[in-house]
Order: sequence, then structure tokens, then C-alpha cells
Amino acid sequence: MNPTGPELRDIHLPPQPGWWPPAPGWWILALLALVALACGVRWLWRREQRRRWRRRVRAELERIAAAHTHTADTLRLATDLSQLLRRASLLLDPRAAALRGEDWLDFLDARLPAGSTTFRGDGKMLVDAPFRRPGDEHANVDGAALIALARRWLAHALREEPAHA
Repeated sequence: MNPTGPELRDIHLPPQPGWWPPAPGWWILALLALVALACGVRWLWRREQRRRWRRRVRAELERIAAAHTHTADTLRLATDLSQLLRRASLLLDPRAAALRGEDWLDFLDARLPAGSTTFRGDGKMLVDAPFRRPGDEHANVDGAALIALARRWLAHALREEPAHA
């Protein structure tokens, strides 16, 4: 024995708990974070695709308008605008591809802001322009008004959220 008292020993502690494997709550939290990250990336990707698509549509409209100022061919202008509006309308409603004639003009008019000129009035040439012969008379069509109407429709319609996104 020790004259000063009993010999002291170190306290034996159990080993520290390891960080692996984590508790079930951490697995759930990690899974939720992964799902949130995937949804965020998907949302950003679709948003960028829509923005890129809108820029392409606007650039195509400007190209059509510039080509019309150089050639003043109203038949070509109406054909190009009709095709552009059809492609743009597919983003809003996939059923728009099947619309013809007055139904097509009604679809376009429904997406115009209230109180503006309509496709039924100024844009009737969009319905039959792709089927006209180049020699047909179409001098009574105002190309600038048709471009302005298409520009107004695209500006209003492209702000809406697509139906299938």
C-alpha cells in the first residue's frame, strides 16, 4: 500500500460513438435534401429551356420582320408568321396543332390582351396564306399591322406558363 492512500486509477470511459452509420433521421434528411436538389435542378433546367425558346421565337420574329421590310412580300410574311405562331402555340397548348380556319383564329384571339385588335379582323390572312399562289392579289394586307399583331400575341402568350410543363 501506498502510505499516502490507495492508488488512483484512470476512469475508463466507453469509446466515443462513431459518426458512421448515421441515425435514421439523418438518412431521411439527406434523402429529402437530395430530392429537393433534384427538383430545383429540374425546375432551373426547364426555366432556362423556356427562356432560350422564347429568345429564339423573338429572334425569329425579328428576322421575319426584317425580311419583310426588304422584300415587302406580304404573302411570304403571312406564311412565315403563321408558321411561327403555330410553333409558339404548341408550347401553350399541344392541341393547337390540330386547329384550322376560324378555330385557329379564335385560339389566337383568346390569348390576346383584352381590348386589342384581333386575328379575326387583321390576321385572317394567316389562315389561307400558306395555300395561296404567289400571283394572288394580297395588296390590301398591312404587313406592319400583321407584324405588330403577332408581336403583341407573342409578348402576351409567352408570359403564360406552358400547359405541359
